[in-house]
Amino acid sequence: MCDDEHHIRRRTLVVTGAAAALTLGSVTFASAADGEEETRTIRGTLPTGSPDFVYVPVEVPSGVREIKVAYTYDRPAVPTGTAGNALDIGIFDERGTELGGEGFRGWSGGARTEFFIRADEATPGYVPGPVRAGTWSIALGPYTVAPQGLSYEITVTLTYGEPGEVVEPVYPPSRAKGRGRAWYRGDCHLHSWHSDGRRTPAEIGALARAAGLDFINTSEHNTHSGHPHWADVAGDDLLVMLGEEVTTRNGHVVALGTDPGTFVDWRYRARDNRFGRFARRIRRAGGLVVPAHPHATCVGCGWRFGFGEADAVEVWNGPYTPDDEVALADWDSVLVASTREGRAWLPAMGSSDAHRDPDVVGSPQTVVLADDLTREAIQEGIRAGRSYIAESSRISLDFTAAGGKGEHAGIGGRLRVAADTPVTVRLAVTGAPRCTVRFVTDQGVLFTSAALPVTGSGVVEWRTTPAYAAYVRAEVRHETAAGPLPGALAALTNPIFLGR
Repeated sequence: MCDDEHHIRRRTLVVTGAAAALTLGSVTFASAADGEEETRTIRGTLPTGSPDFVYVPVEVPSGVREIKVAYTYDRPAVPTGTAGNALDIGIFDERGTELGGEGFRGWSGGARTEFFIRADEATPGYVPGPVRAGTWSIALGPYTVAPQGLSYEITVTLTYGEPGEVVEPVYPPSRAKGRGRAWYRGDCHLHSWHSDGRRTPAEIGALARAAGLDFINTSEHNTHSGHPHWADVAGDDLLVMLGEEVTTRNGHVVALGTDPGTFVDWRYRARDNRFGRFARRIRRAGGLVVPAHPHATCVGCGWRFGFGEADAVEVWNGPYTPDDEVALADWDSVLVASTREGRAWLPAMGSSDAHRDPDVVGSPQTVVLADDLTREAIQEGIRAGRSYIAESSRISLDFTAAGGKGEHAGIGGRLRVAADTPVTVRLAVTGAPRCTVRFVTDQGVLFTSAALPVTGSGVVEWRTTPAYAAYVRAEVRHETAAGPLPGALAALTNPIFLGR
């Protein structure tokens, strides 16, 4: 064993751009006989103010069957309110670390302390394939660094020998057995053990079925390695779409329903002006761009890229909390602006972001009116805003607007009537006992119903005109315990637009 010290001092961290990276001196190995192992240990210290990514080059000789990496780092005590140490890790192969990810071979963030890659297998979060000769790069992501600095130790082990056989990936189909044009329930933000979740794909599939879901979307943090592992989960009764949660330092975005094997890079910040490039990458791969939990309070979670590239936005993430209330208000402001300026509007979505017990798969869920249970049809329904969000499959909504001469429109549609035409807005609800209904317009909350009966079913109507309300959307809320604040959401619709 040989030790390589990487003492990184502040003067070495003069970089440009928020997402700038630092590359250290390389670690080298000598060739060895089949079956033999070689190990190198690398130690270093990162100060506060380190760049987002630090690369440790590893010179890999020919004849390597497996590369294994393990790491540790110190976690000193810090004062209350001060960030401690958190160090993410991943790896790029001999094709390099250029933005775009051609050399990407895996990322586990802070979820694992070690990983391996072989031709036939790899640790979840990592992409199996040949360990070719050349300069590989271990990617370190100092998520937060304590005032004392972050000292790390990396152990790299190469095993020599004939590579295993590369396994051809098999992906889930893009179609399930649907019901024709119907309402389909889905959860588009989920994590398995292929990133920082604790459930297997099979366990998630079973929970999705139990929750009454028709479709799900995989969304591992910064890796597509799990895509082939969902083929056995899909079935006639469950469409499995593939994607990624692109987890930048300035917010997270769900790539929803991309082509199998699509990787989307995350190594940039808002000021780098690169998000548009990767939003286009998602769309070219057949996916939708959905900013996730835009007002979440975790480090790096708040959305700072704007909504100009978004196809929808996740306004409800997991159990309803104050940051979801802020996201809902923010989305409503975006709706008002789009109505005022006559431009395309941004639909809302909700997903569980479930990682582990007790996170509930399918709470909330997005219910989409689609022509069939296919990737393309579900995406088209989401993109058009023909959807509502419900906290569970127990809740169903039927939301319509009708004019005086038989004109009508549903969720995501437009009722094309004159500005002074009386309009009847109607919401039929099931599965929401003691909840109240609110109708929200571009002028704010204009109607609040009495509580629904304990059966959870009821019909609420309200009359307005397009001159008074440019759009109407519905909220179903639980009773408040006390005070003037509204209760947590039980369901939420996208708007119906009124007027020509």
